[in-house]
This record gives sequence, C-alpha cells and structure tokens, in this order.
Amino acid sequence: MPDNFEKLEDAQKTENNQEGQIIYHDDVQQKPPFFLLRWFRKRPIPTAVGIISILAIIAGLAFFYKITRGLPPIEALRDYQQSLITNIYSDNNKVLGQYYIERRRPVSLSRIPKHLKNAVIAVEDSRFYQHGALDYFGIARALVTNILTGEIRQGGSTITQQLARSLFLSRERSLERKIKEAILAGRLEKLYTKDDILEFYLNQIYFGHGAYGIQSAANTYFGKDVEDITLHEAAFLAGLPKAPADHSPYHNPEKAKQRQEVVLKRMVEEKYIGEKDYQEAYKKSLVFERRKKDKEIAPYFLEYIRQYLEANYGSDMIYRGGMNVYTTANYEMQEAATKVLKHGLRELDKRQGFRGPVGHRSPDEVQDIKKGKEARGMIIPPPDFGKDELLDATVIAVGNEGASVDTRSLKGRILFDDMKWARKRLLDPNDVEKYKYNEKAKPPDILKVGDVIKVAVKGIDSKTKETLFVLEQEPMVEGALLALDPRTGAIKAMAGGYDFEKSKFNRAIQAKRQPGSAFKPIIYAAAVDMGYSPSTVLVDAPIVYEDPTLEKDWKPLNYDEKFHGFISMRNALAYSRNVATIRLLEKVGTRPVIDFAQRVGIKNPLANDLSVALGSSSITLHELTSVFGIFANQGVKTETMSIKTITTREGKVLLEETETKSESILSKETAYLITNMLEDVIQYGTGQRAKTLGRQLAGKTGTTNEFTDAWFIGYTPNLVVGVWVGFDDRKSLGAGEAGARAALPIWIDFMKTALNQIPEESFTIPEDIVFTRIDPENGLLATDNTKNPVIEVFKRGSEPTKLSDASKPTQFFRMD
Repeated sequence: MPDNFEKLEDAQKTENNQEGQIIYHDDVQQKPPFFLLRWFRKRPIPTAVGIISILAIIAGLAFFYKITRGLPPIEALRDYQQSLITNIYSDNNKVLGQYYIERRRPVSLSRIPKHLKNAVIAVEDSRFYQHGALDYFGIARALVTNILTGEIRQGGSTITQQLARSLFLSRERSLERKIKEAILAGRLEKLYTKDDILEFYLNQIYFGHGAYGIQSAANTYFGKDVEDITLHEAAFLAGLPKAPADHSPYHNPEKAKQRQEVVLKRMVEEKYIGEKDYQEAYKKSLVFERRKKDKEIAPYFLEYIRQYLEANYGSDMIYRGGMNVYTTANYEMQEAATKVLKHGLRELDKRQGFRGPVGHRSPDEVQDIKKGKEARGMIIPPPDFGKDELLDATVIAVGNEGASVDTRSLKGRILFDDMKWARKRLLDPNDVEKYKYNEKAKPPDILKVGDVIKVAVKGIDSKTKETLFVLEQEPMVEGALLALDPRTGAIKAMAGGYDFEKSKFNRAIQAKRQPGSAFKPIIYAAAVDMGYSPSTVLVDAPIVYEDPTLEKDWKPLNYDEKFHGFISMRNALAYSRNVATIRLLEKVGTRPVIDFAQRVGIKNPLANDLSVALGSSSITLHELTSVFGIFANQGVKTETMSIKTITTREGKVLLEETETKSESILSKETAYLITNMLEDVIQYGTGQRAKTLGRQLAGKTGTTNEFTDAWFIGYTPNLVVGVWVGFDDRKSLGAGEAGARAALPIWIDFMKTALNQIPEESFTIPEDIVFTRIDPENGLLATDNTKNPVIEVFKRGSEPTKLSDASKPTQFFRMD
C-alpha cells in the first residue's frame, strides 16, 4: 500500500481542461478520496480538531434546537399578559366570586415604595441594574460558596431569570431548565427595560397564602395597600419569594423573623439603609392581618355559571380574559342560602346522633399543645373564622361542667349544654337507626382528653372572657336549596350541597329524588284544570289494591296511619292525605296527570300507575321548584336564567339578556285556586311552622317512605324557594324526619333573610274567581241552618248551585 501511494504522489501533476475536469499526468487518474487522505495524512491534528469542532457545532445546534423548540417566540413574550381575574357579580353588583389561575392585583412600579424595591433587589439580585440577563459574577460567587460549604446554599439566578421561570417554566431542577431560563431571560432583557422587568417580577411572583404579586401580599399579610408598607414590613415581604411556605408567619413565625433579619442585613451591606435603620426595623413588631378564610357564599352557583361560560367562551377566556359576569343571584339571599343549609344539615345530623371524635392525640402531644409557641417581635392574631366555621380542636381537659379545648389558634371551653346532644351515640356511623342514648351521660362520658373533635365558635364568656365553643360534627346528610323569581325565571340563590370541596355534585340541579307529597299539588292542579274545585269531597278511607305482579296487595296508608272519612280537596291537600289523593288520581286518571306534569315542566319520566300520587317518580329540585313558580306567577311558565350581562375587561358586551322567555301554561284561575289551597298548608296544615314569618305564603311539604327524602317548596308572589334534604345513598334520615321537620326549618331560616330583599305583595285574585259561602260537610251552598259555614273559592261557573239541607242525610258532592 505505501508503494502505491508514492507512485500516485509522483503522478499528481494535474491541470484543468477547458471543461473544468481534472487531468492526471502519466495517464494515472487520481480520485478525490485519495487526495483527501493525503491531505489528512500531512495535517492530522488540525484535521481531528476540525472534525471534532464540526461535530460539536452540529451537536450544539441540535441541542439548542431541542431546548428552544418548546420556548415561546419573542412575539409571545412581547405580547404576554398576566392571567386576569373573571369577576362574578350579584344582581346588586356585589362580587359573588372570582375565577382565576392566580389571584393578583397588578400595580405600577411607581406605587411601590423605594425601600420595598431595594429590599427585594438586596436579597434577590443585588447587581440587578448592573448586569444583563445573567450575572456571571453572582454565578461564580454562588459556585464558590456551594463548593466551600459542600451543599447548595446559594443560587445564581437573577430577577430576570426568576421572572422567566415563573412565567414560562417549571421549578424542576435540571440543566435543561437552567439553559431555557437563561435563553428566555436574554430575550426578556432585549424586550423590556430593567424597570419593566422589576415591575413585572413584583406583580408576578408568589408570596404565599394565595398572594400573587406584591399588592396581594401587602393586603394578605398586613391589610394594607403596597404604598403604605413600612421598612420592617418590606423586609419581611422581600424575604418570602425564596420559600413562602417555610417563612410563613402563621406556620413558622421563628423562621419568618429570621428571614426578615437576613433581608435587613443585606440592605445594610448594599448601603440601602444604615445600621440604625436596621436596628429600629428589626426591633419593631410585625403586626399581621388576621388570617381570613375565603368567604365562599356561592360555590355551586359559581360552578353552574362556570360551566356555561366554558361551553360558550372557552376556559382561556375565563381564566385569562378577565371577564365581568353580571348574574341574577341576590347577594344576601345567596349568602343566606349557603349558611342556612349548612346550619340545618348540622342540626339534623345532631338529632341523628354523635359519631364520636375524628381522631385522638397522645398525652405528649396534648402537653405540647398546652404549652404552645410564640415568636418574638411578631403579633399573629388567630384566624378570622366565623361562628359557622368548623374547626379541629383537641380536648385538653374534661370535667362535669364541660371540656377545655385548643384549636391551635384559639383556646376555650365547651359548656355541658353545648354537648348534650352527643348523649345519643351512634353505634354504626352509617346507620342512624342504630344508636344508644344515655340520658345521664356527663362530659367525661362523652369526651376524653386527647380527643380531636369538631367545634364552632359560640361567643365570648362575658365573665371569664374565654372563647366558648359548641361541639359539632361534619354532617353526612346532604341537601339543596334553590330560589327563583317566578316572574322572570331568574335564579336568586342556589346551594347544591353541604360542602362543595367534598362534593361538587349539584343537588339543586342534578339530583333526581322522589318528591313524596310535594308532588301532590301537580295532581290537584290537574284536577282543578279539569273542573274540580277545592270543595270537592274525597274519601279518606282504607282501600286495598290487588296486583298479581306484587307479592302482596297494596294497602296505602296516611302518614299518621289514620283516616278522616269524607274530606274536601282543600283539607286533603293541607293535611297531605295519601289515600284521598290516590282516590282523586283514580278519578282523574294517571295519563292525564302525567301529561299535565309534562306540560308544566316535569321532564323526567313518571310512573304510569297510582304510586305517582305519592311522588314515587324521581325528579329534580329545579323541576319541582319551577312548577310551583307557575302557580305563583298566575299560570305563566318562565325559562330559568342566571346571567344578565357579560362584558370583556375592556367593556365590550358579549351577552345581554333583556327579555324574559315565558309562556302561559295554566289559566290564572287554576293557578290561583292551587295557590289558595297551598296557603292553607301553612295556615293550618303540615307547614304551620312557616306562619311565624308573618307574610302571605303558600307551600307544600314532602316526605317519602322510610323518611328517605324530605322536601318543602314554598312561595310568595315574587319568590319561589325549594329545599330538599336526604342522603346521597338514599338511607333513612331517621324516624320522624319528615319534610316539616328536616326541610321546612331550613326554608324558614332562608325566608327570614329573603323576604327582606323583596317587596311584600299579596297573591292576585283573577277576575273569574268567585267566593261562595258553602257547607263544609258536603260542599253545597250554605243555608241559614248550616253549621259552621265557610267561604270557598271557585272558578266562575263551577260554584255549587244546590242548597245544603241539614234536615236530610249529608249529600256529598261526588267527584263523578
């Protein structure tokens, strides 16, 4: 092989012909690869370096392409906008809630005090105004420090890098992420001034406890606007971004104070403040704002609205667009709905029995709790939780007068009277029918030291100034409340369950449950629509239905298992007589009743048999409440609405509902007669408790077999409200927990607030309604000899024409 190479070398005198082809002398044609090999042979080191450099460049370009492929383009950085909050307003323009990814309130750099800007720069990036996107001096310093300490003590990230990471990257620790961060930081530095970047950073960064941006942080921790932040407060806030959770004053007060000191020392080192300023600021106590839990008064309604917005405008518009959504909900009614439903379910849960403590602490843990901790130079008030808020508490002492408890934020007592309900102890937490009741039980029999229990604040003892608590427990039972304006269909309040965080299933809209006797007004309305009247006499007597498909005959009973004999339709509805209603349904017919129910808005399928008289078919609270709204609105059905107007953050109108969508379904006379009959449910029937409200009201209770469901639907001329209570898995609520006991008190408590939001009105009497004096024993016209005559209402032309004759046997006005 060497000989051949030498021969080829001697023959390599070449020249180019006119066509540019290479001609080799001695008739030996040399091919290019051999020429390159000879060149490589004469220059081996430069060749190797060149090849490696080319490969390195190719690899670098490939890596750079891989790294930058997923990064936003420069245009995206220039046009980047922080996610904005979408506000949801009530009908009186109060904020019901917000949709956001990060809750922030951007402020201009000019509003931020100089000492606060200096504090942030001193502790996060002291050479911020001297370097570009990267601080090479800072990187070297951090590297040396980390090597000397043997651990990662410092980072070299600039404020621009931190901003890039916060905007576009994760907090994953990797070389790839650091390179991406550096690239994005460089792009940001090209697009924005240093002041722009600092302003963006202070409005973007997270300060803990849900506070994004410096304005939210100032308000969260000190209850101030950012321009009012003092030096010692600024040093605390500037120390938070590095590790908000670790430096939280509410969780780690000692670490928070230490971090403040670090920031103040850095400000001294950077000559932003003097030693005297440092000493004064450090000694001054940090007075923190009382920590507040977000007041969620409309979680189910907000989710109902969110689903509509997402379906029509998309999630980007909701969470980044900053829309303003003006709803139909009344703030005060909505607040009351959420509150009274929680309270009513807790009261029912207590009647069912105590399930026991939710946990237990060891004696050592109890001792640690008793000692407590307090940080020097920090004033941290207990959380601002309302009386309805359930808190975890540890029992630290028990005596015959009550128990002492500690919630970590508050210490206080539970008096014996406020835990007596726990004398009834459930033997099986999932079965309210299995319990043990100890009438003589004292506090030591109910609670033990170390028990972890649920409590609510009752108030302050006027003598000892101690906080007083009430023993509580999280209800397992569920419920829902829905309030509508019958004239417009507007949702005024919605509560779909006890706790939205635990269950987002909206029982006001989605749950299909048996309405029991709350369905009866539909049957009676169908009868009235066919010509029956409130004075029509029904038979409330035992009856047996034979059905070969059933194991035994059906013998329907009334709630009290008693029978009243002959009874008017009015009284049958007022007292909710099951058997009389079944007999009425027999005469009217199940098919006509089902058709009527569908006409007034029942969409779920109904059983085509006599059991429909007892509300055996499942429907939603929304459906039934809307039907009662037709009675309240003189026979006119309105389409449910929840949003009045939607605008963008610039004020552009996206949606505006100006007209009520309605349709006349029933005659005014039919609607009024049913309303008039349902007024007596409250005057002397199953809904008598509502009389305490002192307003003209109509409504109906509902209870299903085994006390599985409890209902009350009631209304005024301008508001209809439905309440349902039950277990999601359809267990019994417990003996006696009928609609009048489990649901009606919630309805009454809600109406105490709701009635103050609407004008007092009376039900309108249509022109074709007549009032006639009749004999209540038979429904015929009263005479001078009639005992205890009453005034009854009729559609014109349907009033009785025959006189009652007291000397003859009672002649009942038969339905047929």
